[in-house]
Amino acid sequence: MPVVRTVSKVVQQVLLAPARSCGPLSLSVRSISFSPRQVTSDASFHSVSFSETDHPRVLITGGLGQLGVGLAKLLRKRFGKNNVILSDIRKPPDHVFRSGPFIYSDILDYKNLREIVVNNRITWLVHYSALLSAVGEANVTLARNVNITGLHNILDISAEHGLRLFVPSTIGAFGPTSPRNPTPDLCIQRPRTIYGVSKVHAELMGEYYHHRNGLDFRCLRYPGIISADSQPGGGTTDYAVQIFHDAVKTGKFVCNLKPDTRLPMMFIDDCLRATLEVMEAPAEALSMRTYNINAMSFTPEELAREVQKQLPDLQVTYEIDPVRQAIADSWPMSFEDSNARKDWGWKHEYDLPELIQTMLNFIGSDSRIAHAN
Repeated sequence: MPVVRTVSKVVQQVLLAPARSCGPLSLSVRSISFSPRQVTSDASFHSVSFSETDHPRVLITGGLGQLGVGLAKLLRKRFGKNNVILSDIRKPPDHVFRSGPFIYSDILDYKNLREIVVNNRITWLVHYSALLSAVGEANVTLARNVNITGLHNILDISAEHGLRLFVPSTIGAFGPTSPRNPTPDLCIQRPRTIYGVSKVHAELMGEYYHHRNGLDFRCLRYPGIISADSQPGGGTTDYAVQIFHDAVKTGKFVCNLKPDTRLPMMFIDDCLRATLEVMEAPAEALSMRTYNINAMSFTPEELAREVQKQLPDLQVTYEIDPVRQAIADSWPMSFEDSNARKDWGWKHEYDLPELIQTMLNFIGSDSRIAHAN
């Protein structure tokens, strides 16, 4: 209770001070909660080692999706375990919960989000919460709420507290009238999915907040991201992840895109490294706030052929999903990313052969490869 009495005395002094000296403070005084339990738990949570105090304090929203856990692991290695907080509205699996700080965060709850940023002294925010392309088309209202309304909360809080904000964009931010092979950073976009529309909105709103309010907004347009340690999450490029799981488990794969559908792709390690690199880049090095990043482009047929070199018994058939095919046909076939390479030194490390070997090794295909050989 001494903590509460001391804080109360400070508040009394502030409230009784002349108006000219406490005007700016009066707003923050009204928002303070003086629960002894909260003071104690916050003090405990913030007890980090001295070596960690100079690093950014990072919050990752939508942290249980395809990218959040991997990015948290990368950032914790660089900035310290306690400086990177993973968040989501779902309960994390045990290994994620044990790996570092995890909290509940609903991006549609402005007050909850603001309290998290203030209480944890957040300086970087990585905003991964979103409904992806195919899932978004099945539930447009929810996608609009999460991808647009949630973004507005993120932008306002980031601007208010001077955060460095990263919001990913996507190949889905382009449409059928965009140049497709290659697609440059700046061109007509006009997407035809709620996911794509919301990502163009995010790009433009982020740049608007940057120019109007000085928000340190940074954005990368991700290609299709391929990872071995997470399940497909409702995206149009998910076939390029599913084929590896099915090849190892059953030896049969049914593809929902046409065999000649070419799309840009990237291995997750390259994607996460690019995200860290653009966040660490000096502001003066950035000639723009939204960049394309590229690694490789291939078709389902080309991918299947390369996988069959390792697993020759793999059987591939095609059952075209008209919704996903229409989405893919409106997207870039490859990205032009010379600005990212020039401005902050972006360079991918994984091409298709390295991708395939890494995926099959990770998923556990060694016995099948040995048997096939």
